[in-house]
Amino acid sequence: MTTPTPPDAPRDLVGIGIGPFNLSLAALAHPLTALRTAFYDQRPRFTWHPGLLLDDATVQVPFLADLVTLADPTSPWTFLNHLRDRERLYPFYFAEHFHIRRTEYDAYCRWVAGRLPALHFGHRVDTVHWDPGHSLFDVRLTRLDADGNAASTGRVRTRNIVLGVGTEPWVPEPLRPLADDPALPVVHAEDYLTHRDTLLAAGHVTVVGTGQSGAEVFLDLLRRRPPGRERLHWLGRTEAFAPMEYSKLGLEHFTPDHTRYFHALPEPVRDRLVPAQWQLHKGIDAATIAAVHDELYRRTLHGGWPDTVLTPAVRVHAAARTGAAGIELHLEHTRQGTRTRLTTDAVVLATGHRERPLDALLAPLDAHLRRDRAGRPRVDEHHRLVLDPAVTGGVYAQNAELHTHGVGTPDLGLAAWRSATILNHLTGRETYPLPARTAFTTFGLHPPTRQVPPARRAARLTPLADGT
Repeated sequence: MTTPTPPDAPRDLVGIGIGPFNLSLAALAHPLTALRTAFYDQRPRFTWHPGLLLDDATVQVPFLADLVTLADPTSPWTFLNHLRDRERLYPFYFAEHFHIRRTEYDAYCRWVAGRLPALHFGHRVDTVHWDPGHSLFDVRLTRLDADGNAASTGRVRTRNIVLGVGTEPWVPEPLRPLADDPALPVVHAEDYLTHRDTLLAAGHVTVVGTGQSGAEVFLDLLRRRPPGRERLHWLGRTEAFAPMEYSKLGLEHFTPDHTRYFHALPEPVRDRLVPAQWQLHKGIDAATIAAVHDELYRRTLHGGWPDTVLTPAVRVHAAARTGAAGIELHLEHTRQGTRTRLTTDAVVLATGHRERPLDALLAPLDAHLRRDRAGRPRVDEHHRLVLDPAVTGGVYAQNAELHTHGVGTPDLGLAAWRSATILNHLTGRETYPLPARTAFTTFGLHPPTRQVPPARRAARLTPLADGT
């Protein structure tokens, strides 16, 4: 038996935010009984993009890209074990679904989240300080009540931190005043299901954004509006309603091999490469494009065309409120150089997400952070922020390192690998053996070699009592 650890003893790792990536890390850390961990999130429970959990929408990675399988297929937290626990393994077997529904992935994550004792919802992390006298991070917390109000404050000390605060909806500057006006039906796609009834009641609806969420919202609205009276516009800045790159060799950009290659590139090269690879992760999957076309075609069977306008290569350069509840969008075609105005009754902003700013949270550590030429935190190959040597603890990042690790950063398929990489580095050994090679493509003439963390980096671990 192990000796119980006092509840106020320092943790080895504190996670800030509980999305899929930190949930993956918590699941893989759970069997490491010598590793004392705690994860905090201000939400009352786990949720994953609830406003976009459309009935037929699927996750864009195979079910094997769950929280743990690609690092440890024997883990009790696999998607297949979730199915077994729910007595759904045989139905899934016969359904032959390689890509599962988004609602099913959300249910799986909630199943895992409900069984990991290290997770603490309803706790907001306010600040993170470095205590040089004790060589620990001092994390200040606020416990929230059921209504989201502050109930009490607290603190936890830890040797390492992992940031998993995720992304936030992005609204283009010209549309922010309208999106902030509660009287106008201008909503981000993140909240689409919450406002769907209002949008369906609107006379004319415009969807802005030509990525996957824009396609899904447009398709859902189209299917629910009467033929001949659809009154839908769909527009966005991309050159076309382009399919996502999904060839087998193209998908190798979402492997550890490509991540290591990308990280080793010079900063200016990385900055040019990320936007050039937009179709790897910002296109529309071929099945959704086909479904949109099929629905539009079905509405021509009895003559006439659906009352829809689909226009790529268009940006909104200004927007204004007209009358009591009207919306006027000022549009520019980026190739023709032409401009026009569009009057609409409602707008759905399928304009994507941006990394959530870390400046406020990490302000007390700002003097210790090493930044690149653009002022962004530098992140090493182990997904750890580069700090000055005076800070002996580690601050790891999950889905905040697109500028250093490339297009695979937000991809669910790399979640288990990144979590295992962090745990291996934290413990100073290969707790989870990882493959030396993961792609047939050789990225670069001199591909970087895989690094194994040296044993001298081993964390000081405190034994835990069983069940804690």
